[in-house]
Amino acid sequence: MKIVRSSRSDRPGGYLDGQMLIAMPSMRDERFERSVIYMCAHSAEGAMGIVVNQLAPDIQFSDLLVQLEIVPKAELIQLPKTVGAIRVLRGGPVETGRGFVLHSADFFIENSTLPIDDGICLTATLDILKAIAHGEGPNNAVLALGYAGWAPGQLESEIQANGWLHCAADPDLIFGSETEAKYQQALRKIGVGIGNLASEAGHA
Repeated sequence: MKIVRSSRSDRPGGYLDGQMLIAMPSMRDERFERSVIYMCAHSAEGAMGIVVNQLAPDIQFSDLLVQLEIVPKAELIQLPKTVGAIRVLRGGPVETGRGFVLHSADFFIENSTLPIDDGICLTATLDILKAIAHGEGPNNAVLALGYAGWAPGQLESEIQANGWLHCAADPDLIFGSETEAKYQQALRKIGVGIGNLASEAGHA
């Protein structure tokens, strides 16, 4: 997958990379029901984002390190304590067998890491997992399996159809440990209550 971003200096109005998408209560697609998505790329060529409030069921980060043969199972006990805090997310319905690490900008791999916005980066290579396992990774990170993708113009159409709200991103929405609370947290950022949305859905 090729990610195309518009830069801050030449970005036309309306592109949402670096922002959070918030599903409206009326969202009919169960894959995105009550989802909060960090937008990694948005341009005339389409959009790509990572769902940050859906945990991948029954998967621990340390288990993936073993499955990918980054760390032998016998050495799990030697992993840095920070590894246990990294959550594995269900990042979206596209390429669900592939891992994407959203992380703070204190870690960067030349030609592999994509800077997005406000100190947030995306890296999708095994090198970052190896660095984390050796205690040399970013201060903040989440691993997402899969991503959400939109064809050219598709996301814009969904927003016009009252499918999504959006708000500014912040590290707690992306990396915070209270995964299930992020939907309400994102709505609070724009001063909206879920009850108001539920009663107004379909009347925009």
